[in-house]
Amino acid sequence: MSPSRTQAERDAITVEIMFALFSGAFLGAAAFGVLAGAAVWGPVPGPWRGPWLTVSGALGGVLCCVQVVRVLRRPPGRPRPGPSPGDVVWRQPSQPGRTNPDS
Repeated sequence: MSPSRTQAERDAITVEIMFALFSGAFLGAAAFGVLAGAAVWGPVPGPWRGPWLTVSGALGGVLCCVQVVRVLRRPPGRPRPGPSPGDVVWRQPSQPGRTNPDS
């Protein structure tokens, strides 16, 4: 690991990796659950259930890997320079003793 990275950068990388793994696992499990549910409770004939479950597991694994790679390869977000012209910005009143409008 590079010594030039700060603790905040290392924490951000860890959060990004964990998000990629959990979202990939969720997507893969959801795909497997939908396809396997069709094999268990749906109209899939008996001899097709084994191969159907195998394909469901393989597709779930592939979708998990694709999601992890997609999340980890996206470009890092750039901080916005400030509010865009269309944003509503609440400003603190310039007079002492007045409160902020949203407080």
